[in-house]
Amino acid sequence: MKILASVSPGEIRVAAVDANGLVDYALWRPGNPDGVGDLYRGRVTARMPALGGAFVTLGSEEGFLPERDGGDANPGTILGVQVVRSAQGGKGVRLTGRLAPHDFGLIGSGPPALLRRGPGAVAMLAALHQNADIWIDDAGLGASLRPEFGDRLRVVAAAFDAALEGDVLALASPDVALPDGAAMSIYPTPALTAIDLDLAGASAARTSKGAAHHAINRAAIPALARHIRLRNLAGGIVVDFAGLSVKARASLGPGISSALADDPQRARFLGFSALGLAEILRPRVHPPLHELLGTPHAEGLAALRQAAGEAAATPATALELIAAPGVVTALRADPAALAHYTARAGRALALREDRSLPISGWRLRPVPHGLP
Repeated sequence: MKILASVSPGEIRVAAVDANGLVDYALWRPGNPDGVGDLYRGRVTARMPALGGAFVTLGSEEGFLPERDGGDANPGTILGVQVVRSAQGGKGVRLTGRLAPHDFGLIGSGPPALLRRGPGAVAMLAALHQNADIWIDDAGLGASLRPEFGDRLRVVAAAFDAALEGDVLALASPDVALPDGAAMSIYPTPALTAIDLDLAGASAARTSKGAAHHAINRAAIPALARHIRLRNLAGGIVVDFAGLSVKARASLGPGISSALADDPQRARFLGFSALGLAEILRPRVHPPLHELLGTPHAEGLAALRQAAGEAAATPATALELIAAPGVVTALRADPAALAHYTARAGRALALREDRSLPISGWRLRPVPHGLP
């Protein structure tokens, strides 16, 4: 097992891989963290008995503290809290007041404030895979993490090879090819994630049609569990297995439970609905991958990654990023990413808005001699 961290301006892509390929994948954006693990001094602003907790101001944002975790305090109370779930759907972060003993000494008095950032994706996966070596392709990040990981950590020229780049890119697609020509399609919605198995392209079998369909569905279960984990799908998940009666689908239940058993987020198979849909519940902690991809900020970081590569290949050529207004705005709101690019390339990246582009569209243009 290895943990591989590919560093680009504003983003670290972190993959845990074994001999069979990707096991875990996470994005770490230091300029726009999801907040999980952050330690705050907060102030209770309102008790909400109907919701079973209280709202706590953290300074620039607000979170919800359940009563069982300290949310029974009176308004105005100063207390230490830690983020245990990222924000979602316009709702703030979820908090707990159950802190490690050594953290209570950090709270002190004063206005609400961030006291310590939570662990990044490298530390998170390193804790999950404690015997894994860590390969990082950035000397600066390697130096900052060396005191924590010591001999586990190695700085390399490139953490991701072409095959891993392809595997990571495929996670942005809703479609997954399965053995025997079957396919899986993943459809996140605000309420739940729907996963559909399709046997239309499955190869014919010499056994009976029912037995063949059962075998193909059963063979798809490991890939189902793997993609739930890799994409960090969370909340309610429903799966429509293909070509089986509602009664026949019940026999897949033990296999689903077994495939989910190693999930660090403790995903649970709940059973089949009356419509024959497999129901899975996976607690949300960090944002799922689909919420982090395809946004103006994500596209801006992808542009910085490509620009950094081009700048390294042709250092004498300045570059301009021409992008939709939302992409430019998102990058300007992440000054750490732009500063990282400047440090890598030796010059700043020129930014220009183009309202004719799609909402997350962009292109790079060489600027000879640094002139627009």
